Amino acid sequence: MASPIPPPVIRTIAWLGYGGLLPFVLLTVATAVDKNNVVFWSQGLFSYGSVILTFVGALHWGFALAIPGIPDKQRDAVLIWSVVPALVAWVALMFDGVATGYVLILGFATHYWQDTRLHNDGFLPPWYLPLRFQITVVACVCMALGTYWGR
Repeated sequence: MASPIPPPVIRTIAWLGYGGLLPFVLLTVATAVDKNNVVFWSQGLFSYGSVILTFVGALHWGFALAIPGIPDKQRDAVLIWSVVPALVAWVALMFDGVATGYVLILGFATHYWQDTRLHNDGFLPPWYLPLRFQITVVACVCMALGTYWGR
């Protein structure tokens, strides 16, 4: 599928996506170096991860509304999926730090799998999946390190 989004907007999307990784990285580093406040930093990391997981779920809501030609049954499935990441993020915050990190990582990985399905069906532009992969990997690595260091 050719992207109707002009290259300058794609660059802006990429900058915003990569910029959104800064809190993941900074909170992960803080969790590693400031052991006196490790609970504070890891809670910040997991809270931010929950917000971002909810955000990427909402992207699928937008896709379901905006993708022309998506079959009704698939549109319904995408709409249903779009709320699952918010529910996963909410439940994750009810656990202790280690379980929270693992649930969020599972949520991000599962959501990337859903992105892959939409991409493979031809409903996402070619630049989208590589960007989401990079962002997902960094977010998951940060959560894994934050989970480890935050114990």
